[in-house]
This record gives sequence, C-alpha cells and structure tokens, in this order.
Amino acid sequence: MIEAIKEMPLKTLEDKIKVVPYEEGMTYIVGPINLPIQLDDETLFFKWYCWLNVEGEQDSSLEGLIDRLPTLELAGQQQSSVLVYGDFETEESALIRMHSICHTGDIFGSKRCDCGYQLKQSLRMIKEHGVGALFYLANHEGRGIGLFSKAFAYLLQEDGLDTVEANEQLGFADDMRSYEEAIRVLAFLRQLPVTLITNNPLKLEALQKSGANVDGRIPLWGDVSHYNQRYLETKMEKAGHFRGGFTIE
Repeated sequence: MIEAIKEMPLKTLEDKIKVVPYEEGMTYIVGPINLPIQLDDETLFFKWYCWLNVEGEQDSSLEGLIDRLPTLELAGQQQSSVLVYGDFETEESALIRMHSICHTGDIFGSKRCDCGYQLKQSLRMIKEHGVGALFYLANHEGRGIGLFSKAFAYLLQEDGLDTVEANEQLGFADDMRSYEEAIRVLAFLRQLPVTLITNNPLKLEALQKSGANVDGRIPLWGDVSHYNQRYLETKMEKAGHFRGGFTIE
C-alpha cells in the first residue's frame, strides 16, 4: 500500500517530463502546464514549460531526477522557461520571442531600457497572431554578465560610459549570451518554420546558424524616452540592432 502511494505522484508527472539528451548531458523539459496570464484587461491561457540542463547526466529516469532535486539547490540558480500560445506544434505560421531576463526592466519597470515593454508587447503580438512562444532566458541578465555585474555596469554608465563600454570595462565581451539551450527546447516543441520577434540580428543569426527553422523576423520598437535614448542608440550603433526610426518623447 505504501509503495502504491509513492508511485501515484510519479504517474502524475511521468507524461509531463521529457528528456532530451545532448553531448554534455540531459535537458529535462517539464510541461505543458496550464498558465492563465493577465495581459492588459484580458486573461489569456498559455501552456508553460520549464527546463533544466544537467551536465554529465547519465540517468534519464524520472525517479533519479526527483531523488536528486533536493541536492541541486535550484532556488539559488536561474532556470529558463517558455510560454506557448495556440497550436504551436502544428500551425503553419508561428511567432517566437527569445527574451533575455531583465530584473530591473521586467520586474521593476525601469525606464533605463525597453525590456519590460518588449516582454509585454511580444505577448501581445503572439496573442494577435494566434500562435507563438515566448522564451524567457534566465541566464541572459545584462546580456549574459549576471545581475550583480549589471549593477556595476549601471554605475559605470552613470559615470558616462555607454552600455557596451561598461560591460567591456568590467572584462566582459559586449554580448555573452548563448541560445543553445533555447534552440534545443524550440526543436523539441516545433519543427515547422518560425518568425522571430527581434531588432537584434545576432539573435536571428544564432538561430539560423543552429539549423533552427527561422524564416524571418518582425521588429519590436516602442517605449522610447529620454531615459533610454542613449541605450537604444548604442544598441543600434555598436551592437548592430536594426534601426527603428524612433522618436524621443
């Protein structure tokens, strides 16, 4: 009887956990999970997936993963996830957004960047299109330098450096982000072409070089003000972002 009770949670989970092996280990993908999202004055229903990479992993069993969960100390780390809207697997046309986490912009609503606006606007675009996915990439803070380093970079920006110069002054490359994990999960969720929501040619290039079936991109501009004017101009002039013809408020 006790063994039967122990097995019940595993039966609940086993159909919602998939394992995708890669050269260095295993990617565990959990989902779909029903997630109602409040967007403007409407509640939208998304399917939510979260994933975890475990390098050097050999045991792909659910039992083995659950046994190790308490020792992985995941609360002290960052995990990425993806919100899926509509029939993402089979619908002919779908949008995707590869959104880098921005603690200050996404959570606090900082006007020093346009990240919070882009997060919400991407969800609106996906909803209007009818099918799509927003990947929320948790190891991309500050273009891959991390939140603590980003705080240092902000101080340097207040002293006159632009966003690229600040990262380089701290010993980082301008952009430290990798899309390998997200591309692996995208391939698991969908084989058909996708259109990327971005102003960043490096995101488009990274996906295309990976072999992902990306058939184009659509721009995402807005929330431009005196607070983020230099930030946006630097992204266009030094990071190669597509120009949006924005006007300062």
